[in-house]
Amino acid sequence: MSLQRKQFDLLVAMESAKESLSQRDLEKKTGFSLGTINKLVKELSDMELIKDGMITPKGEVALEPYRVQRAVFIAAGFGSRMVPITLNTPKPLVRVHGKRIIDSLIDACLDNGITEIYVVRGYLAEQFDQLLYKYPMIKFLENPVYNEANNISSALVARQLLSNSYVFEADLLISNPNIITKYHYTSDFLAIKKDRTDDWCFMVKDGVIREQKVGGENCWQMVGISYWSEEDGKKLAEDIGEVYERPGGKERYWEQVPLVYCKDKYKVEVRECFEEDIVEIDTFRELCKIDKAYDV
Repeated sequence: MSLQRKQFDLLVAMESAKESLSQRDLEKKTGFSLGTINKLVKELSDMELIKDGMITPKGEVALEPYRVQRAVFIAAGFGSRMVPITLNTPKPLVRVHGKRIIDSLIDACLDNGITEIYVVRGYLAEQFDQLLYKYPMIKFLENPVYNEANNISSALVARQLLSNSYVFEADLLISNPNIITKYHYTSDFLAIKKDRTDDWCFMVKDGVIREQKVGGENCWQMVGISYWSEEDGKKLAEDIGEVYERPGGKERYWEQVPLVYCKDKYKVEVRECFEEDIVEIDTFRELCKIDKAYDV
């Protein structure tokens, strides 16, 4: 059973609730008008997907095609701007206030029932084995060319696993695990709305990413967390390999495949998050500001 977008949004709002929701509750959770809520409640009730303000077992089945099936972590790089700490430790395994950076992401996945987890590793690969003590479900993928190609080489290793999948840059520290969700209607990229940024950003129209570039105004600053639908994941499996084989292809970032080089094949939405939800620690100086234990 395929759902319309607003039907999907209402079902997800109900699925995450622990008790019956009134139409006022649903208005607050979805941002839809009461008129829209009333219409959707009637539609979903007639379809037997909700009853008495709660999702039914049939409604849960209707959401299954939209469930995230796995997570892929891109974790092979050196992290040169984090020297000296990364001379002996891969950046995702660096501890901030005693906790490894990657742990916040993995924990958020597990909280949403995402237990099929892959980590693409390269630099100091054997150190990632320590994750297995806490997360025995993790499977590792080896990137043998991490030091001679950009992160598209890691996506190439994982290209058959990208359908119904999150793809994470493994060095993001999240403080709001709710930005990771168990259901997605379509492929999307997390981003922060900005008046101006010098970082990687998106130009967006009608909620869809139209352009990726470095620096912009009235744009969306890219966050390295994306989700790919079943259909788009299958296309990525082919397109990543094709772009990688082009002249200069090894120097590309993997997300440039759907957003730049093959963008006519994809319709990727932006999903909003906020500055306080997530931190990308780019440099050792930034690490010292966040965790004073390193500022010695």
